[in-house]
Amino acid sequence: METINAIIGFLNRIAWNIPESLPYMIVLLVGTGIFITIRLNWVQLRRLKHAFDVTRGKYDNPEDAGDITHFQALSTALSATIGIGNIAGVATAIHYGGPGALFWMWVTGLFGTSLKYAECTLSMKYRKINPDGSASGGPMYYIEQALGWKWLAVIFAAAAAISSLGQGNSIQAFTVADQLKSDFGIATWLTGLVIASLVAAVIIGGIKRIARVTSILAPGMTAIYLIGGLTILLLHWDQIPATFNMIFKYAFSPPGMVGGFAGSAFMHTLIWGVKRGLFSNEAGQGSAAIAHSAAKTKEPVREGTVAMMGPYIDTLLICTITGLCIIITGAWTVTVDGQALNGSPMTAYAFEKGLYFLGGYGRYIITAAVLLFATSTMISWSYYGDRSVQYLFGDGAVMPYRYLYIAVLFVGAIAKLEAVWGFGDFAIAMMTIPNLIAIIALSRVVHKLTDDYFSREQVPYKKKHI
Repeated sequence: METINAIIGFLNRIAWNIPESLPYMIVLLVGTGIFITIRLNWVQLRRLKHAFDVTRGKYDNPEDAGDITHFQALSTALSATIGIGNIAGVATAIHYGGPGALFWMWVTGLFGTSLKYAECTLSMKYRKINPDGSASGGPMYYIEQALGWKWLAVIFAAAAAISSLGQGNSIQAFTVADQLKSDFGIATWLTGLVIASLVAAVIIGGIKRIARVTSILAPGMTAIYLIGGLTILLLHWDQIPATFNMIFKYAFSPPGMVGGFAGSAFMHTLIWGVKRGLFSNEAGQGSAAIAHSAAKTKEPVREGTVAMMGPYIDTLLICTITGLCIIITGAWTVTVDGQALNGSPMTAYAFEKGLYFLGGYGRYIITAAVLLFATSTMISWSYYGDRSVQYLFGDGAVMPYRYLYIAVLFVGAIAKLEAVWGFGDFAIAMMTIPNLIAIIALSRVVHKLTDDYFSREQVPYKKKHI
């Protein structure tokens, strides 16, 4: 295990920290987000109302090609992003990077909205409709078809398949098992076995069953979590201004000791904020584009506007509430047996202390959220993986991949925290780099599609048939 941890650590340093003074992943991710935002004239702000209209079904046409509705596509994508990143990911960012890391998560989320828009618009434009009527899409398709770079498309698809086993699978399984063991003493192997069985029952049925389940889980689980978090903020409303002040201050001048590391500096905080911001909303990573490409529509831009809502909901809303709760309650400074809290136990402590009127039961909101968030994420990410495997090896490889996915889920539940998160971070980087290169290269295509779409009057579907 020590050898595996060393290898994963080495790969992560290559992906994220070399050179530490100017990590190229940070420059590439945030820089591309700023470039696309300017190129599209802040489409994520100007077209937000249209995004709401599309999501609520105003333009849904059941006769259009695709598998699922706009709302189901967003629910599936959100089910993959609203998860452990919002609970354990925010806590990990604050543990290692201090409260200022939350600021850099916001930056990643804001510019990530334009990246989500671009990648999902491109994915819809170049998606493939299979002989059975189902849709397959994602960065591997627009990299190959629009740029002709088959080799880069293969790299992305391979990284996506691997990432589905790390970010979308083993990290989620580990966090559920860790939380249930912490709260109830349940053996990690038992949790892994039960969760693997539940996920298998859903994913074997494919995207339509996945969409039905996630369209119920995503809104329900988000509502429960938000109610708990907002209640904490209301009870501590007088501390909110000072908390924001701390976040902005530590974003550029972090404290001397963060997460047990002496001499933490600005770049350390920046890296952890961006890493966890990306893990949270997946903007620029290209994964959500795979889910959105299954939507029923003939208009690529229409689904792109739906997709850009993801980072708003995920990072700018839910992650902010989590971060504020952690900082306000002082959970980020608490140690147990000489060790600073980290991951979901930190957030659980914040809810237990913040919801003091529940007599210590507030932490179980996190237990329930971890279980529901992680399960929905594992379900959605299985689809990302099987579309990638289908692209690489054909239809015959899809079912074996799903069985492998279930097996890795069980292994993740009994693994170690550092190895699981490290593996996930490296896989994220290997997906993100090819996708961002493609988005930059195809920015002119996105710009042209955007101008063409909004130059035409968008008539609601029902009004066409009166």
